[in-house]
Amino acid sequence: MTRKIIIDTDPGIDDAVALTASLFDPRLNVLAVTATAGTVTAEQATSNACAIVSMLDPPRYPRIGKAVPPETASAIDDLFLNGVCGLGELTIGQTQRQHLPTSEKVIAELARQHPGEITLVCLGPLTNLARLYRRDPAAVNLLDKVVISGGAVNVAGNASSVAEFNLFFDPAAASEVFASPTTKSLLPLDVTGQVEFGVDLLEQLPSKQSRAGELLHQILPFAFRTAHQRLGRELVPLIDAATIAAVVEPELFDWTEMAGKVETQGLLTRGMSVFDQRLRPEWHANMEVALSADIDEVKGLVRRSLRYAGQKS
Repeated sequence: MTRKIIIDTDPGIDDAVALTASLFDPRLNVLAVTATAGTVTAEQATSNACAIVSMLDPPRYPRIGKAVPPETASAIDDLFLNGVCGLGELTIGQTQRQHLPTSEKVIAELARQHPGEITLVCLGPLTNLARLYRRDPAAVNLLDKVVISGGAVNVAGNASSVAEFNLFFDPAAASEVFASPTTKSLLPLDVTGQVEFGVDLLEQLPSKQSRAGELLHQILPFAFRTAHQRLGRELVPLIDAATIAAVVEPELFDWTEMAGKVETQGLLTRGMSVFDQRLRPEWHANMEVALSADIDEVKGLVRRSLRYAGQKS
C-alpha cells in the first residue's frame, strides 16, 4: 500500500536529491510538491520545483504549489552551498506557470480530497503550514501527520551556533507549528546530520543516461566541491533524503516523545528548538523526535532509492 504524501520544500541540492528518491519510490504517492522560500527566494523555489519535476518526468506528476514570500523572512540563505539558483551549476529560469495555486491552497485542497490519508513532509521552513493554520485550520486537521526536517536537540545548529536553518529562517512559523495539536514527527540535525556521504557517492549514482542520473550528476559534484572549499568538509549530509527515509522506513529510527518549542525573540537564539528535558518536565509532549537511527541502513536506503530512480527514469 502506497503512502500519500505532499512534499513542502525550498528546493536546493539536498531537496532535489530527496525529490528524486521520492518521485520514483513505489511506496510513495507524491500528490504534490509545494514550494516555500528558504534556501532560495519564493519565486526561485517555485521555479526549481517545476524544473526538477519536469526534468525527472516521473510516472505520476504531482501538483505544484507556488511559494509566497514569508512576512518575516530571514536575511540569510543557503546559496553559498547550493549555487546561484539553488541547484548547483544548473541554470533555472523563472517559471512560466504564472497561474499556479499557492502552496497552502494545494495542501488544503488535497487534504479535503483525501481526509486522514496524507502525510505532509516539510523539508524547508514551515511558512506554508503556519499560514494554513491561520487561514484554514480545518484543512490541517484532515492531514494524517506532519513530518518535519528541522531543529537540533543536543547538537549545534547549522544556521547559527544553536539554530537549524529551517527554523531559523521563519521562527514565528515554526513556533506556531510546534505549538499546534497536529501529530508531528521531527527529524533534527542530531540524526539527519549523521547521514553523510563522501565523494564516492558520485560513482554510485544512476547512469547519466537516465533522467534521475542526469540531474544528480549535475548538482551533487557542486555540493561536494563547495563543502570542501567553503566548510573544509569531505562529507556532505543529505538531510532531506534522510527525512524521506524516515517516512518510508520509520522503524530505522529511534523515536522519543518530547515537548518542544521554538525561540522567536532571542538575539542569539533566534530559531533555536528548545526541549523540556528536566527530570520533571513541565511542558506537555507535543511531538515524536528521532534522536538516533541505524545510520548505515538509512544511508543504504538512500543509495538504493536513487539507483531505483535511475532504473525507472
